[in-house]
Amino acid sequence: MTIPRFLADAVSGVIRPAPVVTVVRLSGVISAGGGLGRGGLNLAALAGTLKTAFAPRRLAAVALAVNSPGGSPVQSALIARRIRDHAAERKVPVFAFVEDVAASGGYWLALAADEVYADAASIVGSIGVVSAGFGFAEALGRLGIERRVHTQGERKRMLDPFLPERPEDVARLEALQADIHAGFKDWVRTRRESRLKAAEETLFNGDIWTGRQAVELGLVDGLGDLRTVMRTRFGDKVRLRPVGGRRTPWARLFFPRGQMAADVLAAAEERLAWARWGL
Repeated sequence: MTIPRFLADAVSGVIRPAPVVTVVRLSGVISAGGGLGRGGLNLAALAGTLKTAFAPRRLAAVALAVNSPGGSPVQSALIARRIRDHAAERKVPVFAFVEDVAASGGYWLALAADEVYADAASIVGSIGVVSAGFGFAEALGRLGIERRVHTQGERKRMLDPFLPERPEDVARLEALQADIHAGFKDWVRTRRESRLKAAEETLFNGDIWTGRQAVELGLVDGLGDLRTVMRTRFGDKVRLRPVGGRRTPWARLFFPRGQMAADVLAAAEERLAWARWGL
């Protein structure tokens, strides 16, 4: 007696359930801001999603779809640390898949994975720290405006945009940046270990590379997309289960996109962050 194929497949699925890979999308600028109505990647917004992603009983792995131009180093570290904590607790591997860009904090997030993949044309890297602003030292005088600021503590007016830039203030800022950069470099060394294939002077100077170049430098493990790599690793019957990424009905009702001044400003800032990488 021959058992029909569909029945055999159904029985096989009961006996050997298909492995589950949850998919978490990490897309956008990394920032402490962002509430019910605004986007942005931060631990407060992602904590629940990450917990859910590592919860399934038959979990084979967690896949991170990373598409971020960077942002807050603190939020980058907090999110990455939470991912590693969950991975250690559940003892499951984590894979990251770079889409358009994983730069600066975006690459920090990708390194929370045990293996990192990218498209050949992805933008990867920017292992550095940047601070940007404007100076208006002469603007107030031309407008006939007198600015009054009173402080306690000689450093409280450091890098005041309405005062001429002072060398000691710049030196202090650079010292702070160097400390943050050192932490970033330590994270790269820890997560990539012996896989790095270039001198640190090349890798840690803030430069960016394509996905293909990043493979040659050891910053990522290979080229590939999420579905293809997961099917190759866990079989054609692997179940890819997206987690999070949707705005709640309450958020859509009370905080519609594009109708609040804060949303407009946040969107402009995010647009500038993406534009830096030609996206």
